[in-house]
Amino acid sequence: MAGKDIAFLTGASGFVGSAVARRLIAEGFAVRALVRPTSNRANLTDAGLDIVEGDIRDADLIARAVQGTRYVFHVAADYRLWAPDPEEIIRTNTQGTRAVMDAALKAGVERVVYTSSVATLRVFEDGTRSDETMPLDAQRAIGAYKKSKVLAERLVERMVAEEGLPAVIVNPSTPIGPRDVRPTPTGRIVVEAASGRMPAYVETGLNLVHVDDVADGHIAALRYGRIGERYILGGEDMTLGQMLAEIAHLAGRRPPSIKLPRQIIYPIAYGAEAVARFTGREPFATVDGLRMAKYKMFFSSAKAQAELSYRARPAREALAEAYRWFRDAGYLK
Repeated sequence: MAGKDIAFLTGASGFVGSAVARRLIAEGFAVRALVRPTSNRANLTDAGLDIVEGDIRDADLIARAVQGTRYVFHVAADYRLWAPDPEEIIRTNTQGTRAVMDAALKAGVERVVYTSSVATLRVFEDGTRSDETMPLDAQRAIGAYKKSKVLAERLVERMVAEEGLPAVIVNPSTPIGPRDVRPTPTGRIVVEAASGRMPAYVETGLNLVHVDDVADGHIAALRYGRIGERYILGGEDMTLGQMLAEIAHLAGRRPPSIKLPRQIIYPIAYGAEAVARFTGREPFATVDGLRMAKYKMFFSSAKAQAELSYRARPAREALAEAYRWFRDAGYLK
């Protein structure tokens, strides 16, 4: 790592984190990456990282790992819409953020890019686009994941204001694209729809963004972002029906034509969660997911476009790359 600026990166094995790692290396940074011992490292085989194994909540380990680095990218998060113990999601995302931000302050790093989420912003039933001026109150957040991200973002904001933390906040919308190994909840929709296993759906709205555009936005935030500001890294608004129709086109299938009212799916979601408690596998339908489906999660990236020169490709291109990757990787049955 001699002669290169060192960036400390959490979540490097994840969907967004691995994209950020690739982008950092392409830009000439040396990357010291925190990875859990049990994480799938399929996306890290050719990344050329200095890997540190450990847990994001291990404050002593994080403090040692951050020493000697110039920048910190905190991308790691427990990104589950359901867990047997919802408080585990909150603990991981809040305690982990505290550990990383404390370490960054003590090490005197030049800048932190904190990966939040559009989950920290209000959304609307009528499709009104939300922006950075519309923060969500933690008490109104649906589910443990959203609540955890609101609490973590507020923590970062307080540390910027009260302790001089040099952090810029980015809020990705719904990332899609290649290398979604896990896959993410949205990636699972692509897989299920392309495999012909979604004959009906509950209408909602999403803002879809290519994962590599999100990674580009992180680099732009490092270079041009204002300390203490948040920037939405979004793409294109789409209804779920439009998204499923595009996936069907890519897969050569008929798009689902049956739109189901949310109310009749709740018993299925409760049942799926009950089964999941025995199997340990995340259910495809969740109660919180249905509650969120009431809203169209549409967002504006105008601030990032104006201040960071951020740009995102059309959602159709991102979906096509995601579909091809899942197909070639053997996810489609």
